[in-house]
Amino acid sequence: MARVVTGSRWAAIVGYSLVGAATQLVWLNFAGVTTVAAAHYGVSESAIGWLAQVFPLLYVVLAIPCGLILDRWFRAGLLAGAVLTAVGALVRLIGDDFGWLLAGQIVASVAQPLVLNAVTGITGRYLEEDDRPTGIAVGTASIFAGMVIAFSLDAIFTTGDSLGTMLAVTAIFCVAAAVVLIVALRNEGPHSVAAAAPSRDRSALKIAWGDPLIRRLCVLALFPFGVFVAMTTFAQALLEPAGVSGGTASTILLVTVVAGVLGSAIIPVVVVRRRAESALLVLSLTVTSIACVVLALAPGVLTGFVAIGLIGLLLLPALPIVLELVERRTGEAEGTAAGLIWMSGNLGGLLVATVVGLLVDYPTAAFLVMAVIPLIAVPGARALRRPIDELREQPQP
Repeated sequence: MARVVTGSRWAAIVGYSLVGAATQLVWLNFAGVTTVAAAHYGVSESAIGWLAQVFPLLYVVLAIPCGLILDRWFRAGLLAGAVLTAVGALVRLIGDDFGWLLAGQIVASVAQPLVLNAVTGITGRYLEEDDRPTGIAVGTASIFAGMVIAFSLDAIFTTGDSLGTMLAVTAIFCVAAAVVLIVALRNEGPHSVAAAAPSRDRSALKIAWGDPLIRRLCVLALFPFGVFVAMTTFAQALLEPAGVSGGTASTILLVTVVAGVLGSAIIPVVVVRRRAESALLVLSLTVTSIACVVLALAPGVLTGFVAIGLIGLLLLPALPIVLELVERRTGEAEGTAAGLIWMSGNLGGLLVATVVGLLVDYPTAAFLVMAVIPLIAVPGARALRRPIDELREQPQP
């Protein structure tokens, strides 16, 4: 059935962007205050680390089921994700102990795939076709912006006594974001297809995984996600032998994510208009590899800011570019397809971070491993040029 074009509803994108940022804020609340939180709650630093690790672990498990929910009941599924994120943030305020923190994190981690998998679906339902690349770029950039907010709060609330205030500020943000999205989605999207649910004889998973381009994109997502997660997880430990303090390393990561936010909001829009998706992916992977080699050979404050900042600026925009291709390719299974991309990325993050973690006492070797990984993906990124050109010649789903 043809779409009924009645203009773009940017309020829905604003609401989604706030909720997307909220999921990352809850996820990374303790990333910069691990030691302080461990002392305050009387647990080990590893236990505090699990407050973040539960998110990618559950994402790998729930990505496909949540994608199926979104393909069948998009608006209800996304709103459930927004509400669960707020509930998770509120649960952490019930008691000043680790048990309530973990309970809240688990609730919010269940919500995360419902929210992040919806970035292509909300643009397809609430924006006109020409606006969708911009909508996906904005929605994805907001996810990274949530990381910036988390790191900023960590810089403000640095003592054990202030952690409760930090959690309260986070909860207020999450509740406000959920309310804005609920209001923005009070009506169905004007570009929703009446028969949006996958046909009964073909499941959404079969549609998504049966597409060769989606499979290629899933494999490709393993590598940039993996390097970024490993870099953000272990940059401080790997740079410490070169005299980079923990505070400086945190600043480097903050600058990196800010660069990624700006890059994700601007670069994908320009790239799509110039039809240069494959070229940008090749460039970002190549620059990432070179940056990691520089860090291996000459680690330090200056090289840390420049090299890791470039990784954020060029590597993070690869995500909205890939998601825009998914939205253009899979109309009736876009939630599941996006879920496959996110699942692959989180799996890549877990695998690469595990390998780099084993080499954390050998920084040169760890950086060289991270230099090799993106190069593996370069041929696949270059080979995308032809299928992307063919995709443009096909009618929009």
